[in-house]
Amino acid sequence: MIASLPMYMRPETRDAYNRYWALIQEQLLQIGIHAPNQLSDAEDLQHWLQDDLVFSQTCGMPYRTALKNYVQLVGTPDFGLEGCPAGYYNSVLIVHLQDEREQVTDYKTAQLAVNSKISQSGYAAPQNMAKTLGFEFKNTVLSDAHRISAKMVANGTAEIAAIDAVTWRDIQRYDTFAADLKVIAKTPPTPSLPYICALQFDKNDIRQAVATALPQLSTADQDRIGIKALIDIPTAEYLAVPNP
Repeated sequence: MIASLPMYMRPETRDAYNRYWALIQEQLLQIGIHAPNQLSDAEDLQHWLQDDLVFSQTCGMPYRTALKNYVQLVGTPDFGLEGCPAGYYNSVLIVHLQDEREQVTDYKTAQLAVNSKISQSGYAAPQNMAKTLGFEFKNTVLSDAHRISAKMVANGTAEIAAIDAVTWRDIQRYDTFAADLKVIAKTPPTPSLPYICALQFDKNDIRQAVATALPQLSTADQDRIGIKALIDIPTAEYLAVPNP
């Protein structure tokens, strides 16, 4: 079986996420689901499509465009983000601290660093926001990761990027280059990155394992991961978000 938690994994959070998974795994073992000891490092779409995926976290855009018929929604972690309903998140649009442009519309022709073209927070959110303002970000460069997008803006190789608010919180906490960046806007909230499992499993069993494990996290690990609760968001709310 496969389990992964790839979306917010970084060196500073890895140990906390591994302990989080150990607590979930313990609950799964107790109900006869022989979940793996180790989290997979896989981050690609294909691993989410495996029929032995017992637990993972994906992004809203790949869920609604590619995964919805092949996985089940287990639940949505609430990260307690300011200005977002429980279980929702948004993106921050960041630019260099010394950039004097003030409005999103001032960046119509700017180079947007994008972690992935199937990322809700890095691509769909800024493009959907731009559409409401009457333009499209046409000048894009792929970075492969939110943190790299932010670093590109900090070092001047890109002009603007949309960063998942949870990732941005970690960047501010752990990366010194955050001091060279500023937020000029936030996108409207959308359902946060959901927990998923393959169709063969009982999603209610998986959900109960997560719900039982979450409050068992130490105070330090709760602070490091930042999850406040597990929320149930209907599939329809994920599918209602437009694709650019």
